[in-house]
Amino acid sequence: MLKLLEGRWKLIILFHLFGGAVLRFSDLERAIPAVSQKMLIQQLRQMEADGIVRRIVHHQVPPKVEYCLTDWGQALCPALDALLSWAALREDMT
Repeated sequence: MLKLLEGRWKLIILFHLFGGAVLRFSDLERAIPAVSQKMLIQQLRQMEADGIVRRIVHHQVPPKVEYCLTDWGQALCPALDALLSWAALREDMT
């Protein structure tokens, strides 16, 4: 499972897509300014191949590509929230 989330940008992409968000590629680029276009494409393609992200292509001029989470990808939300809560415990215990 950790292999599916491996990568510097995957968790950040997930957080932007949680809650049923449907974002265009350019929206993700603006939301994550530190990521290069090449890396964002690579991470999205890996997540699509793993069944976490759905790529929606609208055949128009100019081309429009949107990304959203699959149902399985959306199911990651509670697990990642639990990890954030666990990490916050460390701060409370120190």
